[in-house]
Amino acid sequence: MKIVSIDTYYGAVPLHTPFKTALRTVTVAETVIVKVTCDNGIIGWGEAPPTHVITGDSLASIESAITNVFKPLLTGESITERDRLFALINKAIVGNTSAKAAIDMALHDCAAQQAGLPLHVFLGGYRDEIETDYTVSVNTPEEMAADAKAYINNGFNVLKVKVGKDQISTDIERIKAIREKVGDSCLIRLDANQGWRPKEAVSAIRKMEDLGLDIELVEQPVLAHDLKGLKYVTENVDTPIMADESVFSIYDAREVLETASADLINIKLMKAGGIHQAMKIANLAESFGVECMVGSMIETKLGITAAAHFAASQKNVTRYDFDAPLMLADDIVSGGIIYNERKITFNSGSGLGVKEIDGNYLHDTKSIYAVEK
Repeated sequence: MKIVSIDTYYGAVPLHTPFKTALRTVTVAETVIVKVTCDNGIIGWGEAPPTHVITGDSLASIESAITNVFKPLLTGESITERDRLFALINKAIVGNTSAKAAIDMALHDCAAQQAGLPLHVFLGGYRDEIETDYTVSVNTPEEMAADAKAYINNGFNVLKVKVGKDQISTDIERIKAIREKVGDSCLIRLDANQGWRPKEAVSAIRKMEDLGLDIELVEQPVLAHDLKGLKYVTENVDTPIMADESVFSIYDAREVLETASADLINIKLMKAGGIHQAMKIANLAESFGVECMVGSMIETKLGITAAAHFAASQKNVTRYDFDAPLMLADDIVSGGIIYNERKITFNSGSGLGVKEIDGNYLHDTKSIYAVEK
């Protein structure tokens, strides 16, 4: 089964509500969609959103890497030689993890279809159902508390609360307001997106512990490169600390794990460069007794479907952050994962189970360069 063509499209879907974190505000989910066609008619899909402030990838850089590097590299190659292809992809260009992830998704989709299996079964098949949290964007304490209550009323029982954008005292007021509004009916996890300094992070988390706010975990409290600071926070609070932006590759993961700089790791396909590399991180973390979450950027259901299949396939992935498609004004994917409030299940199709992408949201990739000017 050989690759005969690789095509890219530009997609843009508005969010129904702005998504706000310490790093950025998003109102439109922009993405590069990848379509890999094989000589037996099998089609594999992937996607890569630009997340400049985290991965450094833009629409133009993603499209260029796929069209100018991966397309000539992979066209004519056999899907059945996956390990060799993933090695070629990883070696062909430095960085560009989002572009690598999009190609990786599409190749995995093709391979699982050829095997006649849903991708999560093809990868290991540990679970066939998972549950996502729902993210509370940074706003005033009152707005965040109202949003949190609405999400609980809509069937979610784990909230991921964004903090780290301004004063820590305000963050504490946000969490107090949310906990008062929702009571003890849900788990609350925090994501500071690198917004705190180590000592102030310890002070804030200790205060939340003293207040009995019952925080499940705190994600990436300090700057990504500050592993000493991350370790300092981890060692000086009781609340579990999760590394996110500090871990892109298996080498990053090894350093965090060997130094015990975090209690948990958040794996994202856009950081890791796809499922192949993400599997390595999950397996390495398991060898250290460290559990993983799988999260995402602001992606459509296409990218989240790939991430969910990976997450469900692995025993050591125990937390899931897959609410991004629920934030979009429309669903551009026919097929893929199925949402029932917080529960995510998989359709019976092989591969990703994606049947079609809504052409109304897809454009020629030449428009990417017009968008980014």
